[in-house]
Amino acid sequence: MMIDIEQRLTLDERSAVDFVLHLRKRWAGTVYPALVEEFGDPAGDMAGTTQRLHELRLYPWFSHLERTQQKMLWRTAGDAVLARGEELTGELSAVPGSARGTLELSPGFELPDWYTAYDIHIQPGSYFSDDLSAYVYELGARIVMLRDNDGYKFHRLFVTTALPDRPGATRVLDMGCGFGKSTRPLAGRYPAAEVIGVDLSAPGLRLAHAEAEAEGLAIHYRQRNATDTGIESGTCDVVTGTMVLHEMPAAVIEATIAEAARLLKPGGAIGFLEFAMTGDPLRDATVMEHAERNNEPYFHDLFGTDVVRACRDNGLVGAAWLPFDERNAGVAAQGWGDRPEWHFPWAVLTATKPAGDDEPGDQR
Repeated sequence: MMIDIEQRLTLDERSAVDFVLHLRKRWAGTVYPALVEEFGDPAGDMAGTTQRLHELRLYPWFSHLERTQQKMLWRTAGDAVLARGEELTGELSAVPGSARGTLELSPGFELPDWYTAYDIHIQPGSYFSDDLSAYVYELGARIVMLRDNDGYKFHRLFVTTALPDRPGATRVLDMGCGFGKSTRPLAGRYPAAEVIGVDLSAPGLRLAHAEAEAEGLAIHYRQRNATDTGIESGTCDVVTGTMVLHEMPAAVIEATIAEAARLLKPGGAIGFLEFAMTGDPLRDATVMEHAERNNEPYFHDLFGTDVVRACRDNGLVGAAWLPFDERNAGVAAQGWGDRPEWHFPWAVLTATKPAGDDEPGDQR
């Protein structure tokens, strides 16, 4: 059983976590609707809407409040993790040698410059800097989703509602698996399959491996770039990724889709959980500017890349974005519904490889 930091928080630590959580809820559920009311008629294109947004009296406060509470989140999570640092790093070293799954790290693995150039999400040192940074990221991820992802409900909804039934699946790949929150549900969805998670971050992979072993799951984690996984062509039934494409430059997004298409068996499918534009100019403008507010510089690259075309160019068919409601429905044909609060407009990029598209597998 892995240590659950939240179950061990002191009263002061719990108060700090609760403060950040409720500040975030108030920002999303009170400040954003007030911003909408001040804005008035949302008609207009994105450029005009963005200019009007910057002229609002409330927008500097809305923007500042998001960035400030994000910094508070990492300070709170970081303090809680550092206070238990020796115990936490100890549990990473205690993974049994007779593990069900595997962990393959690459000595001398060079992280791409685009990956190390920013403290993504404003997390100091990001989550690749040391083993404790992965624990900080894991704890912070619970708070940032407004507690709607406890037990990783969000990721389980994605796996059960957005990914295809493949009773005979033999291999499933999770790109950008992080600390494994998106990978572990795949083992339950495809119990007969070899489940592989790849990521750039060694600390994230070490934590993912330890948590999978604690749950008795045979998952194979590898330190690889999503653009070059080292997996044989045409061997995966499903290739997936959650919240990873928007953290890549445009060229890397396209290369990742090409790699996913290469890996698929004929009849296999991709499913990437990401963001999409909603068609509401004001909401979309605030989503676009989340990139600056939260240190996510490649956010604009995702929206500026025709990923549907990229799927087609790599031989995939039926490429489309499907709205995803993280509250309870998962993939929802009716879209996100009438939601007055600020929220991430989640969506799933899905496509399949034609069943007749047989290619010889190469060894990478």
